[in-house]
Amino acid sequence: MTPLLLAEAEALLALFREKRLMIVTAESCTGGLIAATLTAIAGSSDVLDRGFVTYSNDAKRAMLGVSEETLARVGAVSEEVSREMADGALGVSTADVALSVTGIAGPGGATETKPVGLVFIGAARRGGTLLVERHVFAGDRAAVRNASVSVAFRLARTLAG
Repeated sequence: MTPLLLAEAEALLALFREKRLMIVTAESCTGGLIAATLTAIAGSSDVLDRGFVTYSNDAKRAMLGVSEETLARVGAVSEEVSREMADGALGVSTADVALSVTGIAGPGGATETKPVGLVFIGAARRGGTLLVERHVFAGDRAAVRNASVSVAFRLARTLAG
């Protein structure tokens, strides 16, 4: 994780403490990097409720309740799955805000319609707004993952109100 991501994590933790909000993460292509970045900051347990690394479709279904039908229809790397991951994470946690990420960090895994760097990042507020952004990030695997974390933090700040 980069110094910039750590600074973003510190600011996010401070904002969520101020607002008395908790976060849950549901991560696929970031492999837990959102949670790891937050927990690199001492005292983050008062903001981070829990994190799910749901790399496989089976894990997305079993841990977050992502629909088999959605996965079959649009695939794991999709806005719909990002939405279901965020909703599912809220459903199995006590958090106020869920962050979800699903994508293709590379270097392999791309298809004609889903290039390397394609990532869907979601943020859901319990009882309220659910946002999903589609991005195609440039760079290597680390760059795609780091950019995804940064966007997730921005979306969380937006939902903190």
